[in-house]
Amino acid sequence: MRMIAIVGAGQAGLHLALGLRRAAPGEYDVLLVSDRRPEEIRSGRVLSMQQMFGPARALERAAGLNLWDADAPSIEGMRLTTADPPGTAARTIAADLEEPAQSVDLRLKTARWLELFEEEGGRTEYRAVTADGLPALAAAHDLTLIASGRGDLGTVFGRDERHSPLTAPQRALAVVCLHGVAPHPERPRHMRMTGCPGVGELMLVPGLTLSGPCTMLLWEAVPGGPFDRWRDRPGPAAALERSLELMRDWAPWEYERCAAAVPTDDGAVLTGAFAPVVRHPVAEVAPDSYVLGMADAVVLNDPLTGQGSNNAAHCADRYLRAVLARGDGPFDRAWMHEAFAHWWERARHSVAFTNTVLRPLPPHVRAVLDAAARRPDLAHRYVNGFAEPGSYREWLLDADRAAACLAALG
Repeated sequence: MRMIAIVGAGQAGLHLALGLRRAAPGEYDVLLVSDRRPEEIRSGRVLSMQQMFGPARALERAAGLNLWDADAPSIEGMRLTTADPPGTAARTIAADLEEPAQSVDLRLKTARWLELFEEEGGRTEYRAVTADGLPALAAAHDLTLIASGRGDLGTVFGRDERHSPLTAPQRALAVVCLHGVAPHPERPRHMRMTGCPGVGELMLVPGLTLSGPCTMLLWEAVPGGPFDRWRDRPGPAAALERSLELMRDWAPWEYERCAAAVPTDDGAVLTGAFAPVVRHPVAEVAPDSYVLGMADAVVLNDPLTGQGSNNAAHCADRYLRAVLARGDGPFDRAWMHEAFAHWWERARHSVAFTNTVLRPLPPHVRAVLDAAARRPDLAHRYVNGFAEPGSYREWLLDADRAAACLAALG
């Protein structure tokens, strides 16, 4: 029996742990280490903002992890508005998604998956793991994976300068889950974003939280700008009050829809900031003893493009297939690098796309998006690229290919 340890009970770690238990019963002894129990997760603060697109949802469905399809609102499209000057909708790109997306509060999702892992016979240890504890964990297992960057675990994997052009947070973040937000009258099942150049973005995403369907509101504030009002870590009520004040001036159409909203619960808020980073995937924690990083532990994206949980699902799926294909072979350093490379081939495109839109848009990207506001076919192509960011390299992110795209439109 192969002994496998996974540190971190989030989207990626749980998806992989459950996948190993189910794909090859009796062949893998999987230990999952979590710093919180299910009841602590549910009673805590919001963990992140996420929107799972069609391809990632298909992976969850194939793994039997799509437990909320009957309850979570279906996100059928995206409506992206640029407000310039403030309070004025200057450009809107709107289109349906080819496959509906879904947003489930990670408190609800990961707590239930953690219970499911235990119900199916998985081993769990509830404790915090530090970098100093990794040598012993790796020595006791054939393979040790790190799916959490909490505490000093984020320092285990060195920064990959080649793929980490941003050295400081590009946005200050605030999430609050709300009941009572009115839908858009024409596109009630669309995720809505208002972008204010040089200031930041506001997003409203239909979702499911502990108390039922909700709207997840996310502020992406350029540090030091008017949206950057979250550094004192306000509670849910204060976060909503400030949100309404900002919307009144910058996105009055959303203010009207949110005026009667209330926070969903006492933990319905999350604030913070971090610098996007790509880290080296393999770390030597003792002589000739290695651990493999996965998902946000090694590829940490800003949530502006909603790629985090999608990347986590794809990472778990790629690593699962790599483990199963290895058979009795050693999970050595070379295998770890190869497993990561297969996932990175997809994840690198989400990094390139996210880092592009975090900064002032290059002229060729701005030109294509201006055209997308006028052309429904181009709007459809752009909106559906969020599900497969690799498609953008063919027509959006490269200046020559963007020019060819515009020329083909006539």
